[in-house]
Amino acid sequence: MSYPDPRYLGEDGEVNALFRPATTAPDFVSAPVTSSGPSVSGGTAYHYLSTTASTGGEYGLYRVDMGPDFGGPSTHFHRSMSESFFILSGTMRLFDGERWVDATAGDYLYVPVGGLHAFRNESGEPASMLMLFAPGAPREEYFEGITRLAGLDSGERAEFFLRHDSFFV
Repeated sequence: MSYPDPRYLGEDGEVNALFRPATTAPDFVSAPVTSSGPSVSGGTAYHYLSTTASTGGEYGLYRVDMGPDFGGPSTHFHRSMSESFFILSGTMRLFDGERWVDATAGDYLYVPVGGLHAFRNESGEPASMLMLFAPGAPREEYFEGITRLAGLDSGERAEFFLRHDSFFV
């Protein structure tokens, strides 16, 4: 395997890095949601660290801080992107397509395109993780949209999941 073709052709580099302090407030905090698709407990905070827009579509990186209440999406897959999970704190239940594991700080799960997966916080304690999508996709619209699923009819809900590359099994 070789390196990709160069995309930056300048000689001296650029000053274009972005720093985000850990103290930055979450970009979005979800309201309680329960539906026939994913279930997200109240108080889940999403930190939009690197959006598809800010990375030019290369990837999306998000910190997800889940409260102690049960929550997380049911088993699903994505057709156009991989997803990775890195546990920062607490205990998250991760499904790798075959089994559920209790993942704790430092544990990591990579899910290739098409891979079945799910996650939830069943611990009764707060948990935090990084989620990486590659290539990037407008996941902010997904995170914010799942709070409105209860108000959608079955056709609108199906269209929402299709638009956001989320196929539940």
